[in-house]
Amino acid sequence: MIKIGIIFGGRSGEHTVSLMSATSVINALDRNKFQVICIGITRRGEWKRYDGSASDIENGEWEKKAVPFNPGDLKQEIDFAFPVLHGPYGEDGTIQGLFEMLDVPYAGCGVLASALAMDKIAAKEIFTSVGLPVCAYTTMMSEDLGTNDELLADKIEQELSGKYPFFVKPANMGSSVGINKAKNRSALIAALYEAAKYDRRLIIEEGIDARELEAAMLGNIEIEASVVGEICPAAEFYDYHTKYFDGGRSEVEIPARVNPDIAEQIRQLAVKAYQALDCAGFSRVDFFLENKTNKIYISEINTIPGFTKYSMFPQLWQSTGITYSGLLERIVELGYERYYVKNHRQTAIQ
Repeated sequence: MIKIGIIFGGRSGEHTVSLMSATSVINALDRNKFQVICIGITRRGEWKRYDGSASDIENGEWEKKAVPFNPGDLKQEIDFAFPVLHGPYGEDGTIQGLFEMLDVPYAGCGVLASALAMDKIAAKEIFTSVGLPVCAYTTMMSEDLGTNDELLADKIEQELSGKYPFFVKPANMGSSVGINKAKNRSALIAALYEAAKYDRRLIIEEGIDARELEAAMLGNIEIEASVVGEICPAAEFYDYHTKYFDGGRSEVEIPARVNPDIAEQIRQLAVKAYQALDCAGFSRVDFFLENKTNKIYISEINTIPGFTKYSMFPQLWQSTGITYSGLLERIVELGYERYYVKNHRQTAIQ
């Protein structure tokens, strides 16, 4: 039986989402195959081992019942690490680096892919370099705020052709945390200050009238793309609250009602993007399909997508023919495969 360490919580603004995802993962794991070891990280960065009910993870009560845990003991306590951490300090390559240092096999992307995908600016630059279509964007540093915000807004408007709305985002954050849709200059400046609470690198994208489509990915060398799904948000856009706290009011179309040729193009672009960032294990790739032109734009890659009961990633694979528990087992297999190949590379070359 594999001792699988579910790592959850974390210091990012997506702490609560992580608790929800981890609860779903823990409940879905086959206990005949896995001994689940729950390791939580508080908002303050304290590591704790928790042995209670999974329901107390989602509601936050786990911290009261957990005991301190030394992350340096991971190698002795678990066989395999499954990080269910969203955002900085979990999805950005930092904890993946810890696993590498401790020589612990783990689920998902490695250090480089995790860091690149987390940083929306770096990812877009790589997507552009390999010919993937991205919507128009510009960037700035949070330090630029507060000197002459009107002049800064002038610059942004000029670089994006003055076509509101704009989407303002922190470069390193997920689950739509810190993202706002700006329909005019005053809203733009307010959105910049909001995004700056989460990161010093900010990205401002043109808003396009488009559908939001997603494909889920599995694989290391041989890469599989799921059917394409569509998010139809209950709110004006798929923000943090709508993703996780609207009680499922947002509609999900799986498979998406799009021309089969467009769906296949999205799947092919998803594979190309996955390879461009050197992703491994699993990810979710998000796209925009412009309503007027049917032009496809890649939005971003999520290397640890949501695993909640409303999340697209498990739903996409279920529609493709893989159950939730089967999906988790496949992710573990891919993690072990990547670990084995990396540690036997010299032998394989010889």
